[in-house]
Amino acid sequence: MQHDLLLLSNSAVFGMQPLEFALEDVKALLDGESTLLFVPYAKADYESYTLGVQSILTPLGVTVEGIHTASNPRQAVETARVIFVGGGNSFRLLKALQEHDLLTAVRARVEAGELRYMGSSAGTNMACPSLRTTNDMPIVQPTSFEAFGLIPFQINPHYLDPDPHSTHQGETRADRIEEFLEENDVPVLGMREGCWLRRRASTVMLGGVTGARLFTRNAEPREIVPGTDLSWLLQTPPRFDWRG
Repeated sequence: MQHDLLLLSNSAVFGMQPLEFALEDVKALLDGESTLLFVPYAKADYESYTLGVQSILTPLGVTVEGIHTASNPRQAVETARVIFVGGGNSFRLLKALQEHDLLTAVRARVEAGELRYMGSSAGTNMACPSLRTTNDMPIVQPTSFEAFGLIPFQINPHYLDPDPHSTHQGETRADRIEEFLEENDVPVLGMREGCWLRRRASTVMLGGVTGARLFTRNAEPREIVPGTDLSWLLQTPPRFDWRG
């Protein structure tokens, strides 16, 4: 499998322009390609979302083609070289991907090394086996929670550390991830805003200006700093309880 992935926790960091914190890795993923296929399905207004991404990538000499403008979205995937799946609501995104029959098409071309994949937020969630570590409300109902499965572990984008001074009585993000691990024996990488994962074939590295926390069943969370090699996470097949 010749995966080439860039998985961003988010697209913008406070005090920076969108994608500024990851610009060099975006350039590396593009590797000279001047056209990018953008998937705006996670938001309601496809056109304005696509135009916004175009304005961000114009300085790189990249033309952004919104998949929503294609008469045959699956064919657009079959001819693209780079695809960017944007953030928004993960449930809405997955439902649209299912309706357009894009899950297997994207997965097959990425695994064959024919399509480079960039995701941000919900788009990063889609690279996982399942969307079940999203932060989003289920505003629509997809037919299943199964996603692209381009990595065998889960990611929680926009991860927030527990605030020891907070008086909030609801679950923290860490609490919710631990609940997931009670039902599914699958590692979860809580990616803070400002970090990303870069997968090239059998290598996975954490990069960015912040770090991440790695949650595994029956173990204390581990702090992961940028520059850490996480390739070993590719060796463990996901063990889900798919009844939910």
